Amino acid sequence: MADNDREDPFEREERPFQALKDQIANLSLRDRESDDKSNHEAIADEGLKVVEKIESLCMNCEENGETRLLLTKIPYFREIILMSFYCDSCGFSNTEVRSAGQIQEKGSKYTLTLDSSEDMERQVVKSDTAAFRVEELDIEMPAGHGRLTNVEGLLSEILKDLEYGQKLRKKEDPELYEKIEDIVQALIKMMLGGRFPFSITLDDPSGNSWIEPSAQDKDRKYIKSEYSRTAEQNAELGLGESNSNTDQDTPHHPPGATPHVVPQISTTGNDDEEAKDSMEDVDIVDGEVYSLPIPCPGCTKPAHVNLQLLNVPHFKQVIVSAVMCLACNYRSSDVKTGGEIPAKGKRIWLTVREPIDLRRDILKSETCCLKIPACDVEAVPGTMGGRLTTVEGLLTQIRDDLRKTIFEDDDEEGTGGDSMPEEKRQGWQEFFARLDRAIRGEFEYEILLEDPLANSYVQNLMVPEPDPGLREEEYARSAEEEDELGITDMKTKEGQDGEYEKDEITAEEREKAAKLIEEATGAGVAMADSGKHESLI
Repeated sequence: MADNDREDPFEREERPFQALKDQIANLSLRDRESDDKSNHEAIADEGLKVVEKIESLCMNCEENGETRLLLTKIPYFREIILMSFYCDSCGFSNTEVRSAGQIQEKGSKYTLTLDSSEDMERQVVKSDTAAFRVEELDIEMPAGHGRLTNVEGLLSEILKDLEYGQKLRKKEDPELYEKIEDIVQALIKMMLGGRFPFSITLDDPSGNSWIEPSAQDKDRKYIKSEYSRTAEQNAELGLGESNSNTDQDTPHHPPGATPHVVPQISTTGNDDEEAKDSMEDVDIVDGEVYSLPIPCPGCTKPAHVNLQLLNVPHFKQVIVSAVMCLACNYRSSDVKTGGEIPAKGKRIWLTVREPIDLRRDILKSETCCLKIPACDVEAVPGTMGGRLTTVEGLLTQIRDDLRKTIFEDDDEEGTGGDSMPEEKRQGWQEFFARLDRAIRGEFEYEILLEDPLANSYVQNLMVPEPDPGLREEEYARSAEEEDELGITDMKTKEGQDGEYEKDEITAEEREKAAKLIEEATGAGVAMADSGKHESLI
């Protein structure tokens, strides 16, 4: 394409909103003249969604304008409300997108690494509570108006905001002008494809934002993670804590359940020793269910978490937890492993050859990365949490979670609706068909569990003999993995005042300690004090 024919990103309207305007313009104006039932039926017969029109005040000239509302569903996502305002008096216009659903139980964070111009075309739903970041430039579009656009559209909007007032800034504050100009030029280079790869993130405490996935995403290119909101984030979303003393004093147990209730720590008194003694009276017994009062992660009202300590044979102790809130019906479960942090991570390869391999017990920790190369599946840490199930159960959950993300709930055939391109629809259908065959065990494939904390496990069917279907190896964690896990900043050295402090180790000392541990492990030397080695690595 010639330079003079290149499309100006600022003059081009965002395609999703242009489609909305075209759809609104093509609607018959019969509903302006008459709002009777027959007109709505005629619109429904034409296969178009009804656009609601409301007279509203223009915030620019304070005359009356018109707001148009359209309820629609985004492929791979959920229902949203598109809003468009226009004032005939002054010509002011505005567009916005709002979630039509409820606030989700957890917040969500999407990370996408762009490495081609096709990634610029990925659809993005940015709610009014989400923050969008370009990591390499350390710039952020804070929470504000909702957007239905694509990655290029968001970058164009950031570029437009940065360039606003640059001419005046050049005269009054040349130093600030130069700093902003450097970012502007870097952003333009990104949009033209000259700085691939680079990463963007979309963080939304309400869980109502989204970046379009692709079946070709591999090697941590596309990462979706969910997290529990903080008290401050709940307050910003209007999910304040309940002030009802009755609700706080009433235990919320499931009907018919009789868990062992752990004594609550007093939060109203000042006697810390009494609160400490109340927990010391509890004996933690394997297999017994304990219940603790907590604020619900979804609505902040009083709820309970049930905990059970289990011993996994030939592995270690794990804690299975389940949260249920009777106020908002929030439910979640998780698995945590206990014990010290090992000196090395672990990789486990499982070869699925027979149906019996699908019935193996498997523990995938929240820090584990699961890969199935034959099915193009990669579950990065943080996407599923901890899971203790069978191989078949884990693959089924991965398939169901992905299907809910890609297709509508009532789309059993996986058509993706009329708005999904045929090429993408066919790609997803082939992906899920291959995953279904793997769940049924119709071909041989390999599963890789890579856990930097060595907290994942696959059942050995030949105990105490080696299992030919399993391979394990230990590996030294990278500096990046230790930073992500917080090991680098752990305070493991006791100071003279009795307080723990960070044990500063040089890179040479770290490498030397790693070699010593590797030599000792290879020679079969038992390490009596693993805590010393942990502090070195």
